[in-house]
Amino acid sequence: MFARTLTVTARRATLAGANPAVRAKHTLPDLDYPYDALEPVISAKIMKLHHTKHHATYVAGLNAAEEKLKAAQSSNDVQAQVAIQPLLRFHGGGHVNHTIFWKNLIGESNGGGQLHDGVLKEAIDKQFGGKDKLSTVMNNKAAGIQGSGWAWLTLNAKGELDVITTANQDMAASVGHVPLLGIDAWEHAFYLDYMNVKMDYFKNIWRVVNWKDVARRYDEAVAQQAK
Repeated sequence: MFARTLTVTARRATLAGANPAVRAKHTLPDLDYPYDALEPVISAKIMKLHHTKHHATYVAGLNAAEEKLKAAQSSNDVQAQVAIQPLLRFHGGGHVNHTIFWKNLIGESNGGGQLHDGVLKEAIDKQFGGKDKLSTVMNNKAAGIQGSGWAWLTLNAKGELDVITTANQDMAASVGHVPLLGIDAWEHAFYLDYMNVKMDYFKNIWRVVNWKDVARRYDEAVAQQAK
């Protein structure tokens, strides 16, 4: 996912007339909806802060870390290259995770929360007994995160749906899973709206899940595994 994001960014830069040999800077992606589109589940205030401040910080941190890595590689400083890896993991994961998260969401008036018949619904029904039971499993996993992290609906290496958590900004891909749906369990994602009652946030976010996006990711992941 991270490599694909980088490739798309580089391709856009090339089309704009940039030198393709030059590493493209990562940029903050635009949202597909206005900041108030997810209200009352997530307020416009949180969405704007989350997108323009928190996600933007990960993008800036990733670009800075890559510049440091480039310099360390140029000087053949292996120790510095190794030391930079935690920064790449944290800021790169933050950028990738949030890019997925924004696409996973959509306002209720535009179909948020609606899981239609199809192969994803069939897989959820078979493995979890329905969307409501899946949400319970995922919410409990999210509530059990100590500190900050993410809860994920994924496709695992066996080709099965799975629910996992990752700490901090670690990516689902870092443990061999394909991310389909992510719930941000960092306090900055909910605290202004829900204070310390984060379980209400976990319960309500299902009202704005973009199941079309989740289904697309599932179809692509299954097709990729079949190759």
